[in-house]
Amino acid sequence: MKFSTLHPKFGKIVEDLDLRDVTRSNLYPEIRRAFEASSALLVRGQSLDDGQHIALAELFGPLENRESMATGRNIEFKVSAVSNEIGEDKVSDPESLHTLNLQGNMLWHTDSTFLPVPALVNILTARVIPTRGGQTELASTRAAWAAMPQKMKTPLQNAIIWHRLSHSRSKISNDLATQEEMTRWPDRPWRAIWPNPVTGEEGLFIASHAFAIEGMGLEEGRELIEQAIDFCTQPEFVYSHNWQVGDVLIWDERCTLHRGRPWPYEQPRTLKSICCSVTANDGLASVKMI
Repeated sequence: MKFSTLHPKFGKIVEDLDLRDVTRSNLYPEIRRAFEASSALLVRGQSLDDGQHIALAELFGPLENRESMATGRNIEFKVSAVSNEIGEDKVSDPESLHTLNLQGNMLWHTDSTFLPVPALVNILTARVIPTRGGQTELASTRAAWAAMPQKMKTPLQNAIIWHRLSHSRSKISNDLATQEEMTRWPDRPWRAIWPNPVTGEEGLFIASHAFAIEGMGLEEGRELIEQAIDFCTQPEFVYSHNWQVGDVLIWDERCTLHRGRPWPYEQPRTLKSICCSVTANDGLASVKMI
């Protein structure tokens, strides 16, 4: 297993690795160290089925099962498909709520900031790709926070940011934002700065779901949130990934914003995604409100 540079400021490409060989004691310790240090990992040429995808994710932490979280019941975990495929040889209509929800993922966001437990990692792999477009872009809020002017950092340093899924979806469509799947999560507060418990480096924990900063007026808070996201997503902090079938992209949700890019919606595109929830060892106490 070898590592090379993904982006000048963050991320590594992992070479000579078959992710199906990774176990708790074999290769995972090296992968986890690279994950903590670099925030994003790219492994090409993989052949993970859903079961192998799950086995890899379970090494990072508890599988994020939103249906179980929402209902309080033990519901079987299913790997999420980020896809416009809705049946054999069929894709969703560009104006449908299904496609509009995919477009919601094209806002700069962090997964799961609206959940009772945030995500540690997203492990995303490509199954079907279009002829053009459909990139996934990552932005390091750790690199951006280190470079951010003090005038912007000061009001964020001890801030508490509130998150709501329907807020981000309302930027796409009011009809989408009012769907039960978007409104079932209570508003969630998190501290804005997440120090990495291994490296000590700080990252800004923010998302398109963020709608308010405690102690600020609504408009003032939203303006600061947008300014901070704009700063973090400048080209110097962004990696844009052009997918190939078999690529696996792994990133740290504690310090990485991401977004999808458009593609011709008459063409199918399917990525498979698993998020894992943070645990106490991942620094949850740093951002959790008592």
